[in-house]
Amino acid sequence: MIVGYILGIFSVIIWGITFVCTKTLLIDFSALEILLFRFLIAYIGLWLMRPKWEKIALKDNIYFALAGLTGVVLYQLTENIALNFTNASNVSIIVSICPLFTAIIAQIFLKEKHITPWFILGFIISIAGIALVTLNGKLAFELNPKGDLLALTAGICWGFYSLFVSIINSRKYDGMCATRRIFFFAVIFMIPLVFLGMHIKNAGAVSDLAKSLYIDLNFDFNKIRFAKLFNTLSLLFLGLIASGFCFYSWNKACRILGTVKISGGIYLIPVVTIIFAAIFLHEKITVMGIIGACLTIAGLFISSKKSTSQQQEQQ
Repeated sequence: MIVGYILGIFSVIIWGITFVCTKTLLIDFSALEILLFRFLIAYIGLWLMRPKWEKIALKDNIYFALAGLTGVVLYQLTENIALNFTNASNVSIIVSICPLFTAIIAQIFLKEKHITPWFILGFIISIAGIALVTLNGKLAFELNPKGDLLALTAGICWGFYSLFVSIINSRKYDGMCATRRIFFFAVIFMIPLVFLGMHIKNAGAVSDLAKSLYIDLNFDFNKIRFAKLFNTLSLLFLGLIASGFCFYSWNKACRILGTVKISGGIYLIPVVTIIFAAIFLHEKITVMGIIGACLTIAGLFISSKKSTSQQQEQQ
């Protein structure tokens, strides 16, 4: 039980830091390039961490493929592209409702009962806290339908990813091998996007969406980009730790504690991000941000509280 919480908290902290790394990398790389390098490094790193082949039932590959598509490719890509069309506050608030989608999808497809009055109350309190954390003293909240819909799509994708991870965990596969297979399918799904990105680069498109999706494979140009130590270290961090190990540790936490219960930890990612952004990007933390962090944590505890009927079922 304690191990599950440790793994979940570790993943949340690392994922919170990734926003700081990604924001800096976007100066030299497109969102699609960051994802491509990140996934490739993660897949290779998982082989180095666990050089073991595990036989997978043929019919289960569909769940690994769907997990790679929804939780790795679509979630990461839509979240990053959304930042080009709307502000980070909107994206953080909308994406942070992933646990609600996880609970709803689990209740529909896995027949698990998670939507309780306590869950709804805790969710509302956490969202209010996240709003304060992400706004962080900025009272102007502008809606951008294109960006907000992309962020909403990211949240839904994570909900389905959690569903497929629950099914995979029920098969009792080796955690590291299972995570590696998810990334294998993610890399496969990236191949069409790579060709699209190369076409966009050759076409010289300059729209905001094109700037997020181009791929530049020019050797000399990449040599310059990777010669910057921060770029190389950040991509290794994103690939080996944030993607490879953290997806494994998160899936392991889901297996120990339950997908819906551990998914509530996603609420804490904006809190972690704002702390590290203040340290490394010198972004200001306000009283509003501190109050929001406290509300977010309080909402987490409330949403995990079981109803009377659930307590009676367990007795």
